[in-house]
Amino acid sequence: MAHAFLSKRVVTPQGTQPGALLVEDGTIRAICRPSEIPADAILHDFGNDALLPGLVDTHVHINQPGRTEWEGFRTATRAAAAGGYTTLIDMPLNCLPETTTVAALEEKREAASGECFVDWAAWGGAVADNQQHILPLAQAGVLGFKCFLIYPGCDGFTMIDQQQLEAALPSIAQSGLPLLVHAELAGPIDAATQSLRHADWRQYQTYLASRPDEAELQAIRLMIRLCRQYSFRLHIVHLSTALALVELKSARKEGLPITVETCPHYLHFAAEEIADGNTLLKCAPPIRSKENQRGLWRGLHDGTIDMIVTDHSPCPPGMKRTDTGRFDQAWGGIASLSLALSIIHTDCGNRGDTLDDITRWMSSAPAALAGLARQAGVLQSGRDANFVRFDTEATFTVTPDKLHYRHAISPYLNETLRGLVKATYLRGEPVYQEGIFASTPKGREVKL
Repeated sequence: MAHAFLSKRVVTPQGTQPGALLVEDGTIRAICRPSEIPADAILHDFGNDALLPGLVDTHVHINQPGRTEWEGFRTATRAAAAGGYTTLIDMPLNCLPETTTVAALEEKREAASGECFVDWAAWGGAVADNQQHILPLAQAGVLGFKCFLIYPGCDGFTMIDQQQLEAALPSIAQSGLPLLVHAELAGPIDAATQSLRHADWRQYQTYLASRPDEAELQAIRLMIRLCRQYSFRLHIVHLSTALALVELKSARKEGLPITVETCPHYLHFAAEEIADGNTLLKCAPPIRSKENQRGLWRGLHDGTIDMIVTDHSPCPPGMKRTDTGRFDQAWGGIASLSLALSIIHTDCGNRGDTLDDITRWMSSAPAALAGLARQAGVLQSGRDANFVRFDTEATFTVTPDKLHYRHAISPYLNETLRGLVKATYLRGEPVYQEGIFASTPKGREVKL
């Protein structure tokens, strides 16, 4: 029996229009006009609530196995479902073991089995000494590789220097998979930190000064040169400095295969507004100035920045060191899986951006990065029926019960946001609906 999901605003690759998704056996059979709904279809009328493709987040730290007390598959995917996400790609660090070998990937798969409310896949790690594992990981099903050009905050996932990276790049290029780069170099950060050794680390401006734009700029210039030399797919994760956009735009015009992401916290918060001691807003690279934020939005609008992903990086509350308020001691990470769509929709409402823009940034572009453009990211006949019912007019105040990930801490608490996920559907079945989750997790690993 077919189900028809009707809305006055269905976001399709051809634009937003009135229509209905005809869903049968978990698949979109057609997108039709309201007048073309078959008489025998079971009708679900969403009225003016928008119908969006399920969101795709390619930058999520799930941390299981090994650090499930930080976050795990069950809690992360619950938060994702509540936020309109139907596909998550898990980063290879902060879990134990880190996803740098096929054996570690298999441990992750075992940990995820039966725990996921939405679909997931894994990135592999490119670290100092695992060059021989790159192609086996690709063959085993990772969707790409992540590396750090600076100490990543956890000892087990080692940073990679230029020599080690160049040893890995031929295999990464051969795989055809993207390399996701945390683009900061230690030199400018070490120099800045040395000059700040007597500064007050409760002040946000001290932390901001310790991770200058130049650290990102130097790293991005290095990666552009290597991309040109080795012809691999380069992706810059969590871009925080708008100063890099000119060089990134030039490299893309040259034809280099480079994509760029930024995150909700860089687009929503500004350094001038961060109170001293508010370590909930520590992340790396840091949140920069209001003027810099305007530059990031311009980068999204002109296409230099391709996508918005969360960099969902939770930790136990004590690790944020709200007791001391010292930014040098706090864990750097912001969790936002359950809120990101509402955050971006709220900010876009002040800028004139449309649901088509949001869907491109948060669904189709991340799906393309992960190689899933034929499986996820758009509403289209023949695809899995993964979609979101989104009330663009509803407002709500962020309270702990709306977070759904493991530890209910957030710098967004008490903010009023516009735009509410009413329901999230995975293969035509609701996995989240009006605050209630499916009784059985039915997410699965997606593969190329």
